[in-house]
Amino acid sequence: MANCSGTLACPHNLTEEELKRGLDNHGNMKLIFSVFLAVMLIVLMFSLGCTVDIKKLWSHIRRPWGIAVGLLCQYGLMPLIAYVLAISFSLPPVQAVTLLMLGCSPGGTLSNLLTYWADGDIDLSISMTACSLIMATGMMPLCLYLYTRSWDLERNKLILPYQNIGIALLCFLIPVAFGIFVNFKWPKQAKIILRVGSVVGVLLLVVIIVASGILMKGSWNADSPLLVISFMFPLMGYVFGFLLALLAHQPWKRQRN
Repeated sequence: MANCSGTLACPHNLTEEELKRGLDNHGNMKLIFSVFLAVMLIVLMFSLGCTVDIKKLWSHIRRPWGIAVGLLCQYGLMPLIAYVLAISFSLPPVQAVTLLMLGCSPGGTLSNLLTYWADGDIDLSISMTACSLIMATGMMPLCLYLYTRSWDLERNKLILPYQNIGIALLCFLIPVAFGIFVNFKWPKQAKIILRVGSVVGVLLLVVIIVASGILMKGSWNADSPLLVISFMFPLMGYVFGFLLALLAHQPWKRQRN
């Protein structure tokens, strides 16, 4: 083990004031990143809302077969995949619950963006995201209860992010609603906004990758099983979700969602 006793880089040689300043700077970077990310997500959802046809959106709500398949993937397949991976790799309870919570989490902006890039059914994608956010308040605790019964956990310490889900729902619905209105009233301008949103989407992915690498340096030293799971989990979700949509005889455009 390297000896850092003679260097200021060693945390033990930092004064209390220097250590506090470093923590404050790290906290400020996280705050700036969070605000910037929120603004970009709102702009992106507004631009994606400009692609939504209100008639197609209403048809998905009236005949919600596509939404039902999506919700089955979200709260049926994904938690099951997370549970199987946690058991297969013998993860400790804390890591297993974290993985399971990721599997129970509702859909988000990234799925809408990937659907748009894949030329999928964006109207269905947006309606699925809205429904999954609403259903998360009940499905997340239900999935956690069902899958964590065999684990030695203090259940009173499992805190579900209801406030974050509510904020995400508002940040999703309001910009999308404005985008739908713009597309209905000014379709030509909506196409211009959509092009801007595509650029914002690319920048958003770059910013997330770079900022995550800077703010989460500790994850670089993660155990090998976690790195394997971080690759397998989303890939398995996409593959099994596609197969389920295929078995449900959904149109090709919807299968790409």
